[in-house]
Amino acid sequence: MRERQRRGEGKKMKKPVVGVIGNSTMIENRFAVQMVGERNLRAVADVMGALPLVFAGAPDITDVDALLDVVDGVLLTGARANVHPTRFRCEPNAAHEPYDQNRDAVALTLIEVCVARGIPIFGICRGFQEMNVAYGGSLHPEIRELPGRMNHRMPRIASGEVHPDPTVVFADRHDVKLVPDGAFARLFGSDCIRVNSLHGQGILEPGARVVVEGVAEDGTIEAIRIADAPGFALGVQWHAEYDPQKNPINRALFEAFAAAIDARR
Repeated sequence: MRERQRRGEGKKMKKPVVGVIGNSTMIENRFAVQMVGERNLRAVADVMGALPLVFAGAPDITDVDALLDVVDGVLLTGARANVHPTRFRCEPNAAHEPYDQNRDAVALTLIEVCVARGIPIFGICRGFQEMNVAYGGSLHPEIRELPGRMNHRMPRIASGEVHPDPTVVFADRHDVKLVPDGAFARLFGSDCIRVNSLHGQGILEPGARVVVEGVAEDGTIEAIRIADAPGFALGVQWHAEYDPQKNPINRALFEAFAAAIDARR
């Protein structure tokens, strides 16, 4: 009896496992790899105290049911590739490449399954956009081209290259107004926050179950939740993974994600 109790206590003390989706990438135009930005992994490890587990954003490798038997929550990260336009009833355009249709296939299925089962899921940038598309919403490939919108892409220098200083690239650039007493406002204890901005594509029309909870100064949607989700199902357009170790806004998001996982476990 005591031995069984000790084994049971050991299981309870195990670290939670957070699945982190990979992105299809070619290295040196020769080697196909699945890649994840290290800041995502460190956010999971440092702030959540969890084990980040990278899984392939490829449907012929990743079986969703098998994955969800292993992980306690899922992080859908940002990525360079856009969601393929055919996923929201638009025509593809070479100007808006690259695309990653393998990741689309995994992520869009995974979102619906996680929400239905109450498995905590957190979407960042592309992941946020995927959550919208999963519920029938649409995206615009260049939000800055819409009337009245600002340029949400990362800062560049005079030559047109991305600014070499990451502290400039990831600096807070605009406010986000939150729905009073909404999920995000309660989480942050404020109706207005300031965030970074590094995206071209963004939400055009929200999906059927997508509840808009945060909007930038120019009207760009920045924070969403999935209506009637039995578990944590939040998404943000900004890159919350960049500095949650010291940024109180981004830290609160990862801590809430961790708390949801612990509660479900």
